[in-house]
Amino acid sequence: MQLSIKHTGERPEGVRNIFLVKDTALLKDFGFNNDALAYVEAKVEAEEKLITIQNYNIVYYVRIVADDELNNKGYEALRKDGSSIYGGLKKDKQTGVCIYDLVGDKALTLALTEGLALSSYSFGKYKTDNKDEAQELTIWVASSVLNQANLDELRLLSNAVFVSRNLVNEPVSTLNVEELSDRITELGAVHGFDVEIFNKSKLETLKFGGLLGVNKGSVDPPAFHILEWKPEKATNEKPVVLVGKGVVFDTGGINLKTPPGSLDDMKADMGGAASVVGSLVAVASNKLPVHVIGLIPATDNRPGGNAIVPGDILTMHNGKTVEVLNTDAEGRLILADALSYSKKYEPELVIDLATLTGSAVMALGQYATVGMGSASDEVFKQLQDAGDCVYERVVQFPFWDEYGELIKSDIADIKNLGGREAGAITAGKFLSHFVESPWIHLDIAGPAFVKKEDSYRGAGASGVGVRMLYEFLKSKC
Repeated sequence: MQLSIKHTGERPEGVRNIFLVKDTALLKDFGFNNDALAYVEAKVEAEEKLITIQNYNIVYYVRIVADDELNNKGYEALRKDGSSIYGGLKKDKQTGVCIYDLVGDKALTLALTEGLALSSYSFGKYKTDNKDEAQELTIWVASSVLNQANLDELRLLSNAVFVSRNLVNEPVSTLNVEELSDRITELGAVHGFDVEIFNKSKLETLKFGGLLGVNKGSVDPPAFHILEWKPEKATNEKPVVLVGKGVVFDTGGINLKTPPGSLDDMKADMGGAASVVGSLVAVASNKLPVHVIGLIPATDNRPGGNAIVPGDILTMHNGKTVEVLNTDAEGRLILADALSYSKKYEPELVIDLATLTGSAVMALGQYATVGMGSASDEVFKQLQDAGDCVYERVVQFPFWDEYGELIKSDIADIKNLGGREAGAITAGKFLSHFVESPWIHLDIAGPAFVKKEDSYRGAGASGVGVRMLYEFLKSKC
């Protein structure tokens, strides 16, 4: 994808035009004659907000802004309209568009631009009929309240979302653990964050019992990735640590997934890892003055070789013992070691992201992320506000002590599965045994991978978490 977003004071030739406007009289200055203005007014009377005017191959888009749209819900509507407009551009094979901000509102204009930009993503590298065709989109923005730096930030953030989507959409045949490590290393070199990778021998020395245990059924060794962005004048004295589940493919292990379709999108079980990588790319490429560390435990989960079985006992990195009741509850096992390892950084906050439970999907569908943990209400509110701003919403679930009773084991410290009830919460309770710092657990199982086209999120990997975490971390600068 070649995405360009440019500020302009002139009217570029040969591109389609979008007018963001409250007062339709302003359209006269852009060549709208009386017939065109009457057409727009008739559509406004019919309560239409996105209006398309077409005269042969000349197409104008007019987006009417209402006073009650100056909020997060209104900005999301602008993003979706940007996606609708991109659909028309793509259909007509147009690669350029100019947005004219006749409202003078920074957030509205950026939202429309972002919807266009994010919609331009595609993953067609394995389609033989278009694999050599570079996807291009150039967006010009004419606005008195925006500058090129604002647009560069949006372009780099969109690119980071594309990085995350690419990682998730890639099949395990071309993105096993070794290849994931190579991609992360390359991205660190390009965008300026440090990367350190622990191999299997190092993990054995560190006693990463959860990661090594899940990996026992695989022919490919596991890896543990440490990504760090530490600018000289960071605004935070202690780092924020992001932890991402990196199961590059999940068969369920010995507890093989059997319902129809349950294996189809399991390449996406490293969505949390991809979100952490994308977040580091976004933060580093935009040079945010905040110290951020990413931790990514990575393996596949297969039923081969000496794979762990129900009844096995694993000793984790922090010394706690876990009774394995179900090998398909593997994500929490590898996250546990990473969360435990985060202690060495004495972080101000730990946030983990994981496609962890079907219970989260059943509770919220693809429309929100399940959140819980030990962080203060103030920190949760800051994260939720960031999520609301980019419409990656987080719903805080209860985290009462009673849920912890459901994962007590008779023969080990804890077990890796509770009952059928409250599965997303008991998974979080399991993780709480391995983290001591203020912590938020984000179960992104619902929104991480969508099977049908969903506006600017597309189909397949959505890149959820990257924009929210960037907004959250930016607020700390």
